[in-house]
Amino acid sequence: MGVAFIVFAFVVALVMGTYAAITYLPGFLAQREMDRRLKDVSSFRTTEDLSADPGTVVRQEKQGPLPAIDKVLSQSNFGNGLERLIQQAGVETTSSMIVATAFIGALVGFVAAMMLTNAWVARPVAAVAGFIAPFAWLKRKGTKRLKKFEEQFPEALDLLSRAIRAGHAFQTAMGMVADELPEPVGPEFKKTFDQQNFGLPLKEALNELAERVGLLDVKFFVTAVLIQRDTGGNLSEILDNLAHVVRERFKILRQVRVHTAHGRFTGYVLLGLPALLACALMWINPEHMGLLFSERKGQLMVMGAIVMQTIGYFWIRQVIKIEV
Repeated sequence: MGVAFIVFAFVVALVMGTYAAITYLPGFLAQREMDRRLKDVSSFRTTEDLSADPGTVVRQEKQGPLPAIDKVLSQSNFGNGLERLIQQAGVETTSSMIVATAFIGALVGFVAAMMLTNAWVARPVAAVAGFIAPFAWLKRKGTKRLKKFEEQFPEALDLLSRAIRAGHAFQTAMGMVADELPEPVGPEFKKTFDQQNFGLPLKEALNELAERVGLLDVKFFVTAVLIQRDTGGNLSEILDNLAHVVRERFKILRQVRVHTAHGRFTGYVLLGLPALLACALMWINPEHMGLLFSERKGQLMVMGAIVMQTIGYFWIRQVIKIEV
């Protein structure tokens, strides 16, 4: 009797579960896909933007490990800048996750310095370095992604121009760019294409593309397209000229890198030579070099050398940095 009841209950549960899956699962999957697309196609908006324009398509903010911190950061300029940096880096994270990681890094750096050395100066320095590390990683990742976008952008302009010359509408040409080109150009144009498909005016979608990417070439592209839509003209020719200008700028930039190679190499040598020399002296005479790490004055000298080396490296980078 008990076995028969268990079999009956199992069969009933199986039938009800199958019925629920067939009935509710397609709608659930469609809603989840819609939520994902809405999150992907919308850019970060502040509270003032929402109150000023409640009818636009706005991304539902991702909930991080600390939703209260996400809410507070969304109402500040720092949070807006951090969210834009996350978008430029193309990573799946939230502002609260970055902030929490920064505080954890500061704690780890402080504890590590306390365990490895007795110098009190090293502890706050290590804590600050641990706090800055997640933001520096995010900034570096965003910079690399934007450089890759800038290199692929002329190809996107050429594809837009050819599609328009073939008779396609500008919106359709943007969809072709989104489908044909790889990361990061393709996904960024995909967001803009989906934005205007969801009802956002093309002008606002293009302006959000320029704000999200933040490159001067993209701002030129958006300005040229918007002016052409208001005044008329040959858009394909405009895009061809813009692609030519971007490529010529890259050519000049590479020439500048050739001429500044000596300065960059000097910076690398000056940064790496003291560390290599310290390792060599440690291998030749470890008792002599050990005083730097065991004595208080030696520890202060090491910390001072690290700080001055870092300042010198960034100084040399600014000297050889030439905007093109």
